[in-house]
Amino acid sequence: SYNNPGAADMVSLLVFDQKSEKIHVIAFNRDTMMDIPVLGLKGQPAGTINGQLALAHTYGSGLTDSSANLRKAVSAFLYGAQINYYVTMNMDAISIMNDAVGGVTVNVTDDFSEIDPSITKGEITLTGEQAVNFVRSRRGIGEGLNLNRVERHKEYMSGFMKALDQTADSSTSTLLTAYDEALPYMVTDCTNKTLMSLMERYGDYQLGDIITLKGENVMGKQYMEYHVDEEALDDMILSYLYAPKK
Repeated sequence: SYNNPGAADMVSLLVFDQKSEKIHVIAFNRDTMMDIPVLGLKGQPAGTINGQLALAHTYGSGLTDSSANLRKAVSAFLYGAQINYYVTMNMDAISIMNDAVGGVTVNVTDDFSEIDPSITKGEITLTGEQAVNFVRSRRGIGEGLNLNRVERHKEYMSGFMKALDQTADSSTSTLLTAYDEALPYMVTDCTNKTLMSLMERYGDYQLGDIITLKGENVMGKQYMEYHVDEEALDDMILSYLYAPKK
């Protein structure tokens, strides 16, 4: 096999809705079970296996091929929906992006005393390493399940978009500066030129819905498995990825 140890802990799909002029976020549970493309010797396609979404990134070198494989897995799970661009970030980039917008304010409902005592319950503005601990930590917090962490991801994404919006006219330059600083920790097929084009077209869009898919969390033979409700998946795809016929 041709793989690496870097699983994808946080997977989200941004949907730019031109009708409502909003950016919707589909937040996936990393434990979601699906058919994952496998890369064999020399990185050649070698069929699929059924496993956690997070494992899709472990096939490949950990760079562009792994990112493309993760995109391919998500696209297939969404019945072939086209995903135009990918951005894969190492966890080290979170603190850079976080501090670039002046910190992100969130409502903390879990007990972080074992992980980071500086993260107290209630409303708090996260800085640097706090942001990393908030979105990354799982074990030692609450039930220790990824379901809880996905809810924190949603809270953080909402807080980040609000913080970015508060930079007013400087939001575009702020985002581009943060992007450049975080670039050494990123793998992406979205160039600066493309990003500028996207910002010009969608920069005024507001944050829309942050969607998580209903499903069942069960303990498999080797690891936790999240089985998405197929009806809920169908409804989400039709609601957010397709426009009604005129």
